[in-house]
Amino acid sequence: MLVAASELMIERSSIEISLSDIAQKSGANAALVKYHFGNKDGLLLALLARDAATEMSNLEYLLAQPITATAKLKLHIAGIIRAYHRFPYMNRLIHYLLHESVAGSADEVSKFFVAPLLDFHRRLLDEGVSRGEFRQTDPVLFYTSLIGACDHLFFGRHAMSRATGVGPVTDEVCRQYIKHMETLICGGILTQAEEAAAAG
Repeated sequence: MLVAASELMIERSSIEISLSDIAQKSGANAALVKYHFGNKDGLLLALLARDAATEMSNLEYLLAQPITATAKLKLHIAGIIRAYHRFPYMNRLIHYLLHESVAGSADEVSKFFVAPLLDFHRRLLDEGVSRGEFRQTDPVLFYTSLIGACDHLFFGRHAMSRATGVGPVTDEVCRQYIKHMETLICGGILTQAEEAAAAG
């Protein structure tokens, strides 16, 4: 059922799907969908939790790698942008569940997405500072900058397309944006010595 919901949202470029749509796509009946998830918001929360769990496990793996904090940072920037591209409904789900859904959804999203990501940023930044690679950087401001910029690439794409004529977020757009965000963020937090090393 979660696979069906994910596929429908990708096909329609929208999170506006009904339980009957999901039932028809999955081959289950609507009553079964309701039994498992309670309602549509319950299903959307379960879908976001599933997708977030994959990304959160990747963060722990990344932190454990025997590479520089700068290399981890660049891999993280690329990973976040690619996750939004792979799950194009993710940012809309996050906005919906944080701001428009039933009471309790925002707490759940904070618990399995926002808090673990903030914690990862805090630990990565601390590692970079202790190794002399990063300047002191507030993890909340860092989170806001990185996630906000990645989110807006997808969430604000429709408005930008009307204003500037830009097209959809393709693989090439993702590659360009990853490079842009690496330059922007690394230029802001790398120490002078690390910037010089990165420049070659």
